[in-house]
Amino acid sequence: MVLSQDEFSLINAHQRDFPLAPRPYAELGAKHGASEADVIATYRDMIASGALSRIGVVFRPNTVGASTLAAMAVPEARLEEVAHTVSSQSEVNHNYQREHRLNLWFVVAGSSPACVERAIVRIERDTGLDVLRLPLLEEFHIDLGFDLADGSVPRNACSTPAAPTTRLELNTRERALVAALDAGIPLCGNPYAALGRQCDMSEAEVIRHLGEWVKAGVVRRIGTVVHHRPLGFRANAMVVWNVPDAEVSTLGRRAAADPAVTLCYRRPRAGEAWPYNLFCMFHGRERDAVRDSVRRVAIETGLDQYPSEILFSTRCFTQRGARYAESAPLQSMKAAS
Repeated sequence: MVLSQDEFSLINAHQRDFPLAPRPYAELGAKHGASEADVIATYRDMIASGALSRIGVVFRPNTVGASTLAAMAVPEARLEEVAHTVSSQSEVNHNYQREHRLNLWFVVAGSSPACVERAIVRIERDTGLDVLRLPLLEEFHIDLGFDLADGSVPRNACSTPAAPTTRLELNTRERALVAALDAGIPLCGNPYAALGRQCDMSEAEVIRHLGEWVKAGVVRRIGTVVHHRPLGFRANAMVVWNVPDAEVSTLGRRAAADPAVTLCYRRPRAGEAWPYNLFCMFHGRERDAVRDSVRRVAIETGLDQYPSEILFSTRCFTQRGARYAESAPLQSMKAAS
């Protein structure tokens, strides 16, 4: 997919720091020499084309809900069927095929750990296959906003504000706001007022809540959330290492500081089925370039001395925003390999 220069600027430059102002699209238009209507129309067209998922609020994991990474070993003949079953769960927001015996990887998110577990149990019941649960233990960099020109992550993007490590206790209106944000920030002149009407808040209250959550680190970023594969980032790999527990935090922070690493976190091992505890994502256009980046990062951080695997993603079955409400409309994005 080829973007015009105007489309590229609007999608790339505003992955973070989306204006918290009554007319944010007018502010963006002023920066780019365009009208508010033109900005909104451009974003709407990019969503329709599949380049853009939404204008979204990305919450820090496990602060307003719960989530876990999960994996399954699916017989090749059943992959399409099982992937469809997994993607049909509203709690599943990402679902990918990867090159490994554990070939289906997905993220389950919900309003509570119990909600997440219920979704996984349904998947196991409906498919007859076991699901490997790999909850987040420690995050080093979780954002997935990076320069679409070269795939690099600014080093300062890894330095996020301090944030609570437990779920926030939200009141009814705050919970309603989180639910309203599931579908993204509305594409209209006064989007925060539109959100407020869904959760009994004024426009000013919505803006204040979002600003406070950003400052506290509960919200990772507000901005464009892109579909990377249609934009050429198809050589994407999850790289995992088996690192001694005493060293994983130090090495994880070291890896997260590298601009080639788009995600970095610690998750539990699962015996012989899964001996790895440090996860990094690398997004790129060519496999050889990604392998070169992985090799360089491993050498420079000292990770090269530990067992590792590279799991390239081969197909995206589902990519959408996490739903933290008990029930929410289901929208999926399916892309061919």
